[in-house]
Amino acid sequence: MVDILEEYIKPAVAQDGGNIAFMGYKDKIVEVQLQGACSGCPSSTMTLKNGILSILQKMLPTLVDDVVAVNG
Repeated sequence: MVDILEEYIKPAVAQDGGNIAFMGYKDKIVEVQLQGACSGCPSSTMTLKNGILSILQKMLPTLVDDVVAVNG
């Protein structure tokens, strides 16, 4: 899961001046912290659901039900 975030998601987020950090995983919910330009961005919910969640569910279909942003 962390490898997928690092290899596929982090570079895309970085292109927009942001960063993403894995914070935890419990009950099929991935917790991430959005940093940099992504922190407080109005598009961050779309990024979480349409980008990060979509990729994780495609690559780990039985392990991920949701992705949520948490404060550090």
